[in-house]
Amino acid sequence: MPTSALRLARFTGHLLLALAAVAMLVVFFLALTALTDGAGSGLAAWLTTLGAGAVLAMWRGRRRTWPARLVPFLPVVVAAALTASVCIPTVPTARRYPPALPSVATQHWSLATGSRVAVYHYPPANSGARHPVPFVYLNGGPVRGISVLDHRFLQLLARQGYDVYAYEQAGGGRSDLLPMDQYTISRSVSDLAAFVDRLDKGPVDILGFSSGGVVLTRALADPSTAARLHRAVIAEPGPMDGPTAHITGHKGRESARGLAPAMTGPRSTHVPRYAVAFGLMRLGLLTPGTGLIGQAEGDNAFTAADLGSDTASAYCAADAHRIPAEDTAQNFSFSPAASLRIQQTVKDSPSIAPQLRQSRTPAMLMIAECSSQVRQWATAILAHDPAIQRTQYMPGVGHHLWNSLDDNDDRAAAVITAFLQDKPAPLPNHPARDEVPAFLRDHE
Repeated sequence: MPTSALRLARFTGHLLLALAAVAMLVVFFLALTALTDGAGSGLAAWLTTLGAGAVLAMWRGRRRTWPARLVPFLPVVVAAALTASVCIPTVPTARRYPPALPSVATQHWSLATGSRVAVYHYPPANSGARHPVPFVYLNGGPVRGISVLDHRFLQLLARQGYDVYAYEQAGGGRSDLLPMDQYTISRSVSDLAAFVDRLDKGPVDILGFSSGGVVLTRALADPSTAARLHRAVIAEPGPMDGPTAHITGHKGRESARGLAPAMTGPRSTHVPRYAVAFGLMRLGLLTPGTGLIGQAEGDNAFTAADLGSDTASAYCAADAHRIPAEDTAQNFSFSPAASLRIQQTVKDSPSIAPQLRQSRTPAMLMIAECSSQVRQWATAILAHDPAIQRTQYMPGVGHHLWNSLDDNDDRAAAVITAFLQDKPAPLPNHPARDEVPAFLRDHE
């Protein structure tokens, strides 16, 4: 073999060994990060990795002449530089709250639970008939700001004579953060009861969407909280308790997930620090209260583009190429750690079915044709809550039932207002309780 070929082979071999050493050290760092739960912003894992790499490099270079002894340190330096990027914040570590919306004033209410939440009020704009019962909106998330699309829908209800209130749940949007261990589904229900008490206008009509529907369902199962509710609309709920959360089943008709163009804009997951933090959190290898990134830093870093195909999954496949902008970059707010923490407390909770069977608050269930939610999450509520008076299957829409496309907002409003006013439903009562087996069997 020619000398040049031998040199190339030897160089390639050394390069592959160096790359393997770098990869080994990076994997070691990630494993230590998980084992230490990101202690000290990852520095505990980084220093340990650097020390272990240095010891290994010294051992490998022990029989070499002095200049050659430095060569084994090259992979250590490269790995140290790569992993150091996981330890260095690139956004402020103190919470940056979204600026005020131009369309509505932001109030801040301190609740009896200790939560301080951002509140939005849309007084009835209709000069005609006004509805005497206040209307409260619980958005999804679980810990997320109310989107511009949702605010637009609330304004529509106000124009129809409703006195509309909405609040961002603790930690979401412009609401103050909580210590991580205080984010629980029980706290969310307690905050709802405290909010109605703070409103001090008697029982309220309430619309709970997605994870807000979970809070509402659990409120209906709690007699003291349910006494504060006049009528309840549960729209596209998540799982109501641990047993329901572990149900596997089909979803609605095909959504736009995988069909819509990729979301544009900056992504925190393109930054090594947040890609590692959010990735390991999602895998359950870091706790929501991890020492790698603080709650405020994570909230500041997370962007709408990080939701990726989750947004597309809220729309029907037919709408894949006309999905509206749900929010503005300035208003968008999502807390991944707090949301995971609340979701975990739902998964860990015992069945609420026995308590829900005692519910007497008139309720309605809304289900989307192209829902991205497991169907049994909604049908379990229907099966166990005897006070659900009607189910409205919404054709032509996905998880985000009101989305400013076509007449979807008006149709959703018509369904909600008909129930709140105890008028005939615009759509058939489907699925009724006795139709649920066929509904699930036919994959509607």
